[in-house]
Amino acid sequence: VQLVESGGGLVQPGGSLRLSCAASGFTFSSYAMSWVRQAPGKGLEWVSDISTGGRITNYVGSVKGRFTISRDNAENTLYLQMNSLKPEDTAVYYCANDLLGRGQGTQVTVSS
Repeated sequence: VQLVESGGGLVQPGGSLRLSCAASGFTFSSYAMSWVRQAPGKGLEWVSDISTGGRITNYVGSVKGRFTISRDNAENTLYLQMNSLKPEDTAVYYCANDLLGRGQGTQVTVSS
């Protein structure tokens, strides 16, 4: 099982980023997937999840209306489109599944 996140970086408040997670070593389309994040000095926080087919999505309240989770099962890739970013979104973002674990993460820093 391999989960490889990418797309993080430094962005100004109000900006956007699109995170990707390339999955391999398992049948991606059979697993619901999540994005979780860890801010400096804090624990892991669940951000969003998506059903196997992509039709059902859920978000933590702080990102609702700003973040969009999606997946491409043909490409074995999970996405997180993040708009209207705020400094409090600064964290390492991981794609994850309770059974499969999580990747190495990608750093998102929102700062002016």
